[in-house]
Amino acid sequence: MSSVRAANPPQTARPPSASEAEKSAALLGATLEFIDLGGDAHFVPSLAHALTIAAIIRRVRPDIVLAPTLNENQHADHSILGKLVRNAARLARYGGVAELRATPAHAIGALLHFAITADAEPRDAPPVLVDISTVVPTWTAAMAAHASQAATRDYVELQLTRARFHGLRAGVAHAIPLWPAEPLVVDSLAPLSRTARRF
Repeated sequence: MSSVRAANPPQTARPPSASEAEKSAALLGATLEFIDLGGDAHFVPSLAHALTIAAIIRRVRPDIVLAPTLNENQHADHSILGKLVRNAARLARYGGVAELRATPAHAIGALLHFAITADAEPRDAPPVLVDISTVVPTWTAAMAAHASQAATRDYVELQLTRARFHGLRAGVAHAIPLWPAEPLVVDSLAPLSRTARRF
C-alpha cells in the first residue's frame, strides 16, 4: 500500500526503506502512508490486516486501486498483499461490517493487479496494457531511488526490459501490464481505440 494517498495517516513504525520510498514517491508526485502488516516476510492473510486496509479505502475513497497479482510464484508478501487488498476492497463496500462503521462504505471503481516480475504475471487472462512511453525517465528515477532493492538484483533493468517487451506487443516504446480483478465495464466503445494486435 505504499502509494495510498492519505489526509491524516496514523503514525506507525517506519520501515528501514522508508526514506527510499519517500524519495521515489516525491519523484512521482505521490504521498505515502505506512501501515504495519507484520514486516518483511511476515505478512499473513488475516482479517485484521484486511480491515486495516479497508478502513484506509473508506477514508481515502479511491476510484482505482492497484495491488500485486495473486500468483504464488513470487515473494510471499506480494501475493498475500494482493489477497489482502482484494478482500479489503470488498469489505470497504459492505455497510454492515462492525469494525468499519466509523466511516461510510465505499465501493472502488476497479481493482487492477500488477506483477513485480514476469513469473508473477497471470497466464490465464490477457492484460490491459498501459502506454508509459512518455514517463519512462521519471519512472526509472523512481525505481532507482529504491537502492536497497537493487543490492541483489538489477530490478530497474528487469522492469525496463519487461516494459519494452510489453511495449513491442502494443506497438509502443514501453507498456505496463495490469490485470483487472473483475471484468472491466465501459460506457462506450469509443475510448477503445487500439489493441496490441493489429487485426
